[in-house]
Amino acid sequence: MQHNMDSIFYIHLNITSAEFEHYYAQNINSVIATSLDGQRVQFPANILRPFVTTAGIQGKFKLVIDKNKKLKSVSRVS
Repeated sequence: MQHNMDSIFYIHLNITSAEFEHYYAQNINSVIATSLDGQRVQFPANILRPFVTTAGIQGKFKLVIDKNKKLKSVSRVS
């Protein structure tokens, strides 16, 4: 992976609304997930709030991380 480019990670999430509420209630600040290519990715839990439904957070997401390891964007891709 080149250091002068953004890194893109695809992750699949299946977090129930109760599980996400637990994250929020316990003031847990980050989520650790395994990308579809097997890399471990840690990111702020609060970035998932726009994607919470009554069923929770489900689907495939694209995370874009800059060269300084800062999150640039997150989007649902399916």
